[in-house]
Amino acid sequence: MIAYLRDIGLDYRIVAESFETSVPWDRVIDLCRNVKKRIITECEKHGVKYPPFSSCRVTQTYDAGACIYFYFVMNYNDIRPGSDPVHIYELVEQAAREEVLANGGSLSHHHGIGKIRTKWIKQAVSNLGVGTMVSIKQYLDPNNIFGSKNLIPESTESEEHLKAKL
Repeated sequence: MIAYLRDIGLDYRIVAESFETSVPWDRVIDLCRNVKKRIITECEKHGVKYPPFSSCRVTQTYDAGACIYFYFVMNYNDIRPGSDPVHIYELVEQAAREEVLANGGSLSHHHGIGKIRTKWIKQAVSNLGVGTMVSIKQYLDPNNIFGSKNLIPESTESEEHLKAKL
């Protein structure tokens, strides 16, 4: 969310997020419907009183599929007493990403994996794929200077190797 809009939103107890994926054409409609529905269902499940805004749009098209952006806005006024709105937001976002993968979408179209999506990398590329990435990373960046703790799940590396060496 753009910082100045984020600050206004927080004044009104509103949080918002956007995320993107790529998906083959034969899965676009199901993915859009199911992810939007999952966002709404998860908000209800976690005690969000007001219905969230849940939307998407196709932003780029290719012969094989499309890039889809999802948007959701959640008002955390009057959530269950004792509930942490940040934790609820994280649960909703995680569920939405899981729904993307369950419907044939990718972890990301062009924003990359980074730290937020690392937990799903094995599901997306397999253990063999992760092992290949670890080998390439260790060969090209033995001092772990670039992208420390990004992309590769921590369980595949020792804690010492995860620390940046700058």
